[in-house]
Amino acid sequence: MRIGELARRTGVSERSLRYYEQQGLLTADRTPGGHRDYPERAVDRVIRIQELFAAGLHSAKIAEILPCMRDADGGPSEIATPRLVDDLTGERARIDRMITDLLRSRDVLDEVIDTASAPHRQDG
Repeated sequence: MRIGELARRTGVSERSLRYYEQQGLLTADRTPGGHRDYPERAVDRVIRIQELFAAGLHSAKIAEILPCMRDADGGPSEIATPRLVDDLTGERARIDRMITDLLRSRDVLDEVIDTASAPHRQDG
């Protein structure tokens, strides 16, 4: 499929798809006319890349992780190393800390909202 179709099917801009290719995250064959030609499995790959970016990973870490994942199910492959598992465990712990911090921030906002929303009494 051409880059425009891949962008449409994944909701990712053509510019981002080119960036993924530059970073080694995505590959495409070229037509005789020089156009990118992506295989069907590129859709799953792009979705997986988006998920990893959303989790806060940077492109170098994603490039390291992708070969260790199966596009269809995301399961670990045989080439996942103990070091990579340690790195991913660290990333998961970082995400857990972010979740905790965000929940704490939400609780503070809820308190402020509740206080600001309470009917004001006039003493006197």
